[in-house]
Amino acid sequence: MTPIPVTIVTGFLGSGKTTLILNLIPQLPQTYKIALLKNEFGDVAIDSQLASSAAISGVQELLNGCICCNLVGQLGDALGTLRKDVAPDRIIIETSGSAFPATLAMEVNRLGRETGYYVLDGVVVVIDVENWKGYEDTSYTAKMQQKYTDLIVFNKWELVDERRYEDCLDRVGDLEIQVARVKSDKGRVDQSLLLGLDSALAKDGDPVHGGFSKDKKPHEHAADHQTEVEVLSVNLVSEGDTPKSVNLDSLETFLLSAPKDEVYRIKAIVSASHPLASSSGDLDESGRQEGIATYILNWAFGRWTFTYTSASLPPPVRVASSAADTGVSKRHETILRMTIVLARGEATKWKSRIEKGGMIEQEGEGGFLLVDRVV
Repeated sequence: MTPIPVTIVTGFLGSGKTTLILNLIPQLPQTYKIALLKNEFGDVAIDSQLASSAAISGVQELLNGCICCNLVGQLGDALGTLRKDVAPDRIIIETSGSAFPATLAMEVNRLGRETGYYVLDGVVVVIDVENWKGYEDTSYTAKMQQKYTDLIVFNKWELVDERRYEDCLDRVGDLEIQVARVKSDKGRVDQSLLLGLDSALAKDGDPVHGGFSKDKKPHEHAADHQTEVEVLSVNLVSEGDTPKSVNLDSLETFLLSAPKDEVYRIKAIVSASHPLASSSGDLDESGRQEGIATYILNWAFGRWTFTYTSASLPPPVRVASSAADTGVSKRHETILRMTIVLARGEATKWKSRIEKGGMIEQEGEGGFLLVDRVV
């Protein structure tokens, strides 16, 4: 039995991991089956929905936790499901932005040794050159993602000047690691560079180049990396029997005003009466129908896309009306489900701001917000 190669793709929030994977798919033979295991913050599987529409044979999701610590015990079950249901030629694990790759590599190695079903092929880290300075200074995990990898992909370098890119190279050089590096072409890297890396993290013995002793887990050095970010879950719920839309003017104002040093990532599924232009001014009307439709919002460090999807928001539920004592029920329908990933210490402030209104609201009157901190 030939083990299934496993490629781990990691990188800080919004660095371009999903884009890298989506750009890999068209380079592979049509008969080559890729399965994706996706780990995301919150309960909105935005990237998984994008990936599932891109000729990926199967997608498994591990939500609302970190795949390298509190969800690591679920890794074997998730890989097993993909192996049995998809029989893939390769499995790609896309981590959350705060995952520590060495621990995850160790778990894949352990599962491979015990079952014979898997072999770690490589660990790829994606660096967002444009926003590198903002998170590299504050995130221990961002440094560890670069240090324990087989290939570094410099992404979004086209958006900065040469000096900014050179500064990023210098800071990576300060880590004193010998690892392959490549610049992406707007999120695309040739498949021959991404696959077949013969991972150094898969070797017997010390899995992280001598950085940790065998009696101490590498994740213990990550300084409780999940505390580096805080996460809000936002639901906008409408009331009534007719479909409702999110107020896109208010939503766009919110997206434009979110400071990059406080808000790292915004992902949402949105019910809207028309598409919202992306931050570049592009308007995606492909495949959409007239009237209210569903869109995927993907925002990172001031840039966003707004993409039509055939997927649906959670189904409507009927609850007793709070506005009358007649006992008549009204239909309540989710018209926005959003995950917001924030810098440490920002969740309370932004929860209060959103709850005050004016940022995320229904078109016209009505609707109510549910805002919860999940990390």
